[in-house]
Amino acid sequence: MADKKAQLIIEGNAPVELPVLTGTVGPDVIDVRSLTATGRFTFDPGFMSTASCESKITYIDGDQGILLHRGYPIEQLAEQSDYLETCYLLLNGELPSKEEKAQFVSTIKNHTMVHEQLKTFFNGFRRDAHPMAIMCGVVGALSAFYHDSLDINNPQHREVSAMRLVAKMPTIAAMTYKYSMGQPMMYPRNDLNYAENFLHMMFNTPCEIKPISPVLAKAMDKIFILHADHEQNASTSTVRLAGSSGANPFACIAAGIAALWGPAHGGANEAVLAMLDEIGDVSNIDKFIAKAKDKNDPFKLMGFGHRVYKNRDPRATVMKQTCDEVLGELGITNDPQLELAMRLEEIALTDPYFKERNLYPNVDFYSGIILKAIGIPTSMFTVIFALARTVGWISHWKEMLSGPYKIGRPRQLYTGYEQRDLPANRD
Repeated sequence: MADKKAQLIIEGNAPVELPVLTGTVGPDVIDVRSLTATGRFTFDPGFMSTASCESKITYIDGDQGILLHRGYPIEQLAEQSDYLETCYLLLNGELPSKEEKAQFVSTIKNHTMVHEQLKTFFNGFRRDAHPMAIMCGVVGALSAFYHDSLDINNPQHREVSAMRLVAKMPTIAAMTYKYSMGQPMMYPRNDLNYAENFLHMMFNTPCEIKPISPVLAKAMDKIFILHADHEQNASTSTVRLAGSSGANPFACIAAGIAALWGPAHGGANEAVLAMLDEIGDVSNIDKFIAKAKDKNDPFKLMGFGHRVYKNRDPRATVMKQTCDEVLGELGITNDPQLELAMRLEEIALTDPYFKERNLYPNVDFYSGIILKAIGIPTSMFTVIFALARTVGWISHWKEMLSGPYKIGRPRQLYTGYEQRDLPANRD
């Protein structure tokens, strides 16, 4: 793996030899760990050029628009797999056999309920609290209810915690919505699949149990798959960093939820809807497109382009098809906001300015439209993202704990005062 060497030459000092590590695919990585012995370390704000860990879970090639989970392209998983099979793949490294999948699905279904006393925890929140604020608190509190599997050094405890988190997140997510609506919380149903069960808990009430549309359930399942993992992003890195301290899995996932909440990360699809509200009407599009093209104007089109993908977001192609299916199923033809979104999509796909800069609609653009069409409020968008991403977070947490690791401790370039003394007389 380290068959090549790099040399760092600093004027007036002997060259420093650094190993060059080669992964399965992707660029080589210069191992700078030995730099600390020279009294120096690297400076990389935002970790744009730093590999913080070694991982076998997810690979992204942003230039080529490639996203692989355990080697499988995301497009194939979205079209030929389902969310729970993708969860098994991420957690275990291989696709399950028919028997393994049946056992995995059964285990998840048998863990979907939450401790009945957890309901009372919700009463401590205001009814108008943001669902992500509730989710952060409730998921962090799970360690107080499920303390029989908190030994992170025990592989069986790690496995049980992983299953519980994947199983209970849809229930908790739906509970946050029901609480904000003042409606009774719905129990999960073991006769439904993962996506159907979530929609049931979201939209049914004890007064009326409606059948779940297969088209909408399929769309929700694809949203879950497309958001399941995305390599070492801000929230995944946060989960790993928290986990490196020895924190329990529920605390680590709560930390990931907090990081995901930011509008530059998981809040992006919520920001798409806020942008559409700001534009207001199709008649205003030309004005806002001009603002987006003006480098001196702070306005940005949300949901276009991606920090990692310099080509098309591979998830967006799947989401566009799903978006068309959902809108067709629901017969939505006169929603001004959706009409506005479709017009923006048309411009982004044809205008040379956007095409030259690869500012194509990304997964957040289409998922926001789908979730709105289904009837999910904007405030719940990031909650659903967290629900889907939990399996990625817990897979990375498990991977880190399964081998040698060190507590995360980034360094800094200090630019403050040098040592100084307090004044003798400070009256």
